[in-house]
Amino acid sequence: MSMLRCQSLNIFTGGYCTRKYISLHTLGIPTTSSPQLLQLHSNAKFSLPIAPRLLFSNFHLADIITLLNGVCGSLSVFSSMRYLLTADIADLWLAIYFIPLGFTFDVLDGRVARWRKKSSQLGQELDSLADLLSFGMAPAALAFAAGLRTYLDTLVLTYFIACGIARLARYNATVALLPKDASGKVAYFEGTPIPTSLSLVALIAYNIAEKSFGTDAIPGGVVSLAKLAWGGDGWDAHPFVALFALSGTLMVSKTLKIPKP
Repeated sequence: MSMLRCQSLNIFTGGYCTRKYISLHTLGIPTTSSPQLLQLHSNAKFSLPIAPRLLFSNFHLADIITLLNGVCGSLSVFSSMRYLLTADIADLWLAIYFIPLGFTFDVLDGRVARWRKKSSQLGQELDSLADLLSFGMAPAALAFAAGLRTYLDTLVLTYFIACGIARLARYNATVALLPKDASGKVAYFEGTPIPTSLSLVALIAYNIAEKSFGTDAIPGGVVSLAKLAWGGDGWDAHPFVALFALSGTLMVSKTLKIPKP
């Protein structure tokens, strides 16, 4: 695209004049292949369409609902972090509640998009990013806050998040090739969808309700595999974290096909 600059544009701001250049394309003035220059003066009788516009002005209703899913995931992560500072169990329960609330928005955005028959590539990317926050990062942060804090625990939780990233990226890259019904909905998932991490959140919630949380109270206890020379928890791990490893592995499976409800 050819960016043809105006000869000069005087914009008065704060009592002084600054010289700026803008393109005819920015002004919405049609151009041809030949150079065109436009002299604009400070006493021009028209306004320039150069005011900034928010990205949200281009969002559909479904996109806004998707964004609320991501908001819930972010609030869940912050609640888990706050629990580590305050040790207030209410913060841990807030971290739990925000995740199924995000799932509610995740279900609702697709239905609204089909109802209004408005979808976009932007909406698809928003959905993946919001899902990663609410069903990948938030459950992992919750698990860490609830007691899965050893070196091996955090490595497994990182693996779980990485699998979620790969799962969502693969879906975005292949969704156009997957079979769909008349409404445009995908017929099946390749690998478990990332919202299945809600089952892990439910297990953690049950443990918290039973007072079975914290580094020494998680069901299954702690397995000590080896000790590091400089001390610390070495290669200790909670067997409970294996559920996150299993969940992540199922998400990236290429052979597992699950019908979409």
